[in-house]
Amino acid sequence: MNAALKHILERHPVWRGRVAGYFSPTLSTTYPDLDRALPGDGWPTGALTEILCGHEGIGELGIVLPTLAALSWAGKRVVWLAPPHLPYAPALAAVGVDLANLVVMRTPGRRDALWAAEQVLRSRSCHALLAWLRRPGYRELRRLALAAQGGPAWVTLFRPPEAARETSPAALRIAIEPEGGALALRILKRRGAPAVAPLLVSVNRPFHVLGRTPLPVPAAAGARADCRLDVPVHA
Repeated sequence: MNAALKHILERHPVWRGRVAGYFSPTLSTTYPDLDRALPGDGWPTGALTEILCGHEGIGELGIVLPTLAALSWAGKRVVWLAPPHLPYAPALAAVGVDLANLVVMRTPGRRDALWAAEQVLRSRSCHALLAWLRRPGYRELRRLALAAQGGPAWVTLFRPPEAARETSPAALRIAIEPEGGALALRILKRRGAPAVAPLLVSVNRPFHVLGRTPLPVPAAAGARADCRLDVPVHA
C-alpha cells in the first residue's frame, strides 16, 4: 500500500466500505444454493426483482412460492397483480399459502396495472408483490423502484427473456429456463460481484397454480377507479 495512503487510513476516520457489503433486508428463498448466490442470502426487500422466463408454467412460481407461503403464514399480506390466469386456490393451499392473506388484483390495462403497483408499494400495506406487467419502460420501472425503496415489500416482476436486453433499475434479475427436471437460473444482475455460472435448482412444481382460466379483465371505463380487488382467494 502507498505509504501516504496508509498514513491517512491510520490517522483519519476514513470509511472503507464495500459495495458488495451493503444490502437491504432479505427473505430466504428456502433454496440453499440460491440463497448463497444472492447478496444478503435471499430475496431483496425494498427493491425490484425481475424473473425472466420464456413462457408460463416452467416452474417460475416454484421459485417464489416457499417464501410466499412463509410470509402468508406469518400474517403478512401477499399481493398478486394482473396474473395471466386465475390463481388455482387448492394448489396454492397445497403448497402452504395461507389464502386469507393472499390478494389478487386485476386491472383494465397496462397503465392501470402500473398505477396499482405503485399505490400498493407506497401504501406499505403488503410484504410481497408479484406482478405481471406488460412492456414496462425504464421510467415506469424506476417509479416502482422508488416506491419500493425503504419499504418492507419483496417485489417480483415477471418479464419475458427479451427484457434482458433492456436497462432496468432492478436490484436482482434472474433468467430461468427448464433443464431436465430442474431449472437453470442465470443471475443477470445482482448487487456486488457479478455471478459467473448458472445454478441448477430442483423446484416443487405445483400443478396449475395459475390454473388454465385467463384472469377476467374489468372494463376499461373508469380506468383507475375500476381496478379490481379479489380478497381473499378461496379454496
